[in-house]
Amino acid sequence: MDAKVDWLGHATIRIELGGVTVLTDPAIRERIGPLDRKAAPVAHALIEGIDVVLISHLHQDHLDLPSLRRLGDPRLIVPAGSGGIFRSAGHRDVDEFSPGQRTTHGPVTIEIVRADHSGFRPPFGPTAPALGFVVSDGHHRVYFAGDTAIYPEMADLGDLDLALVPVWGWGPNLRGGHMDPRMAAEALTLLRPRLAVPVHWGTFWPKTLDRVKPDRLRLPGREFREAARGLAPDVAIRVLRPGEGLAIPR
Repeated sequence: MDAKVDWLGHATIRIELGGVTVLTDPAIRERIGPLDRKAAPVAHALIEGIDVVLISHLHQDHLDLPSLRRLGDPRLIVPAGSGGIFRSAGHRDVDEFSPGQRTTHGPVTIEIVRADHSGFRPPFGPTAPALGFVVSDGHHRVYFAGDTAIYPEMADLGDLDLALVPVWGWGPNLRGGHMDPRMAAEALTLLRPRLAVPVHWGTFWPKTLDRVKPDRLRLPGREFREAARGLAPDVAIRVLRPGEGLAIPR
């Protein structure tokens, strides 16, 4: 059975494994709060037929309730303690998890792993753990990091075919709990995937900052590839455009 990923932009990735379609951190609107989408709109076909949605944490650029409404009512896998947000919004199939747990959906196993990132939802909360996920169908293992800084246990995630690693944010500067392109390349020395794709860049930008450091919108993917060549030369790197996909290698 074919296995592929499509990067829809920012931290939103469609993953197809074992006949199951997974979507991560849906942010598929043209504007989210103060952020404008600078990439092409998301093709409707890419948000059809979603079986499972993974929510890594509660920040608005990763948990956007209007984006979720566009998906219908798929199964949601969310951080422990956050289920009330989703149920209050009308979602019925909501499962809460903490790092170290796992679940299945058909033939697909989803391992919940930690992320070194704030789990607080501004401005008033709640707070729930930030998560990453390893999705496997027995033939392929795909790591979606969510938002995270480097942490040593990345080396324990096992045999990875593909790592989807965040290399920037949504503005000209980064705060703690994120990786810049070089940090993300350093993370590859722990993760050791066969293939890595940079995400969480090149999609959203504050409207009022169009003229401030626009290179941070355009360059992180290229900078990640260049840093990875020196730090993790055995890892293949593919830099995608939002809306572009690839087959997952065995």
